Amino acid sequence: MNHYDTETTKKYDYNNDYDDIGPNFESGNPYVIGLSETSKILKSCMHEEVISKSFLFMFAALIITAVTSLSITPSSFILLMSNGRFYIFIGAELLIVFLSNYAIKKNNALLAGILFIAYSCLNGITLSLIFMIYTTASIFYIFVTTAVLFAIMAIIGLVTKTDLSKVGNLCIMGLFGIIIMSFVNIFLLKSDSLDFAISIVAVLIFVGLTAYDTQKIKKMATYSNEQNVLTLSLFGAFQLYLDFINLFLYLLRIFGKRK
Repeated sequence: MNHYDTETTKKYDYNNDYDDIGPNFESGNPYVIGLSETSKILKSCMHEEVISKSFLFMFAALIITAVTSLSITPSSFILLMSNGRFYIFIGAELLIVFLSNYAIKKNNALLAGILFIAYSCLNGITLSLIFMIYTTASIFYIFVTTAVLFAIMAIIGLVTKTDLSKVGNLCIMGLFGIIIMSFVNIFLLKSDSLDFAISIVAVLIFVGLTAYDTQKIKKMATYSNEQNVLTLSLFGAFQLYLDFINLFLYLLRIFGKRK
């Protein structure tokens, strides 16, 4: 056999090496599994991106809220909220929540992001009231406590294999219950004991919702793609932000030291 025949035989044998590799390659083509693995890797990256950005956007919104609250002086707050304007601010926040849901359903990340920033600022203005009621040290300690508790429940929501849907549904029903009871207490009963009890139940509800919403974001991230990663992240951030703020406020009502 001459040199050419030897090289041809080697080349022929090399090409047929794929036949001995087994079922990992379809039709002897190594690129099929390569593309499949690449797709899985990209999907996993987008999955993790939704989760990480949800927390990142939530932290950014909390910073905006904190900075806004600290920049509002008591005199400015009284001026802004006088003549019934407090209810206008509350109405604006509710409208933003409604519009945000619409923007997310339409996969409009830009509008959802702008509304999220606007909500964080408005919420910062209304929450500046707590600096007039509670001591700064008390607010700081409760904030740190909230952050630790929130982090623990978020980690549980991420790592647990138990489906938290039932817990979430119970918490949502409980949330509607405490909202109704709060209005009844404010306008009719005006009971400090009932208010304290509502605050304790509310803390338990938002502790549960934190774990539930985190798991929901994790599940939701599995449906992410290049077009909706940012929108899903903003939706997740909004849910986590509301859980954190409400948990903080109810803990403050229970343990906060008034001026």
